[in-house]
Amino acid sequence: MSLIEVAQLRKVFRRADKKPGLAGSVRHLVERRFVDKVAVDDIDLRVEAGEAVAYVGPNGAGKSTTVKMLTGVLVPTSGTVHVEGRVPHKDRIANARRVGVVFGQRTQLWWDLPVRDSLELLRDMHGLSDADYRRNLERLDATLGLAELLPVTARKLSLGQRMRADLAAALVHTPPIVFLDEPTIGLDIAVKDRVRAFVRELVAEGTTVMLTTHDLGDIEDICRRLVIIDQGRIVYDGDIGTVVETYARERTMHFSVAEAPASLAGIAARLPDAAVAEGPSDAQLDVTFDPAVVSSARVLAAVQAEADVVDLRIDEPAIEDVVRRVYAGELGAGGMQ
Repeated sequence: MSLIEVAQLRKVFRRADKKPGLAGSVRHLVERRFVDKVAVDDIDLRVEAGEAVAYVGPNGAGKSTTVKMLTGVLVPTSGTVHVEGRVPHKDRIANARRVGVVFGQRTQLWWDLPVRDSLELLRDMHGLSDADYRRNLERLDATLGLAELLPVTARKLSLGQRMRADLAAALVHTPPIVFLDEPTIGLDIAVKDRVRAFVRELVAEGTTVMLTTHDLGDIEDICRRLVIIDQGRIVYDGDIGTVVETYARERTMHFSVAEAPASLAGIAARLPDAAVAEGPSDAQLDVTFDPAVVSSARVLAAVQAEADVVDLRIDEPAIEDVVRRVYAGELGAGGMQ
């Protein structure tokens, strides 16, 4: 049996129908009417021990609902879920001791307590010894810089600080399975890099990671497998390298120049395989290119030959772009389920 096994999993939410009656009449005051919303629609998924899987899709696709069933927070409408052989919603306590979860914009810290108290409560809940707790906390501090956060009340943390503290809360008991929802949101570049390196280290040690994110950098750094869900159904499950190499190559370099060139034609002539366009102001211009065809150095040299570059930045495609192209059927039948 795989570490995580999902078969024909389905979750339907029943909600009150808020639409008015015929001809705009007031809804019946006694008889309530309901509509069914299918959040997860007969998905099959297997995750092996030690895998790092990116689980992505647009808002409302069913990602969080899937994770909540895997953690036992929600009970499936039908189908089966097994995590380490357990049914999560039937054995929630045992399952909770074996998983770590970061739910994006929701915190598991106690809002009115210092971060230190929240972590110590989690230590006691998971039955960690003082020695194990100190060792785990030291390792997390080295990556997340927890020392400055420990005395701060959770409600006073910024988004980036709270994400660091929530990551510590999810990992303090060294769970073998970790579900991460946007784990680097709000983090500065240096901390983001350390978090990615730390998660890669966890995977190398055998931790199973299921990552939900819109940051292509997170996915490329951590995962080898990409699962895309849309309208409750898995539409792609395969090697991330294939999808990234095919659909996430395009980059845009945004230049700020001391003085706008008389014409963009000179730059365009030097870069026939790229698209050159005016920026939002006269002293800005954009070059969109495929680095497999045109190198960044060549783009920079072409612009510098025609203008005095003051500053530049590079936009890489977000995972939404990859997802959108898969939805449009551009991936091809060979990669689809």
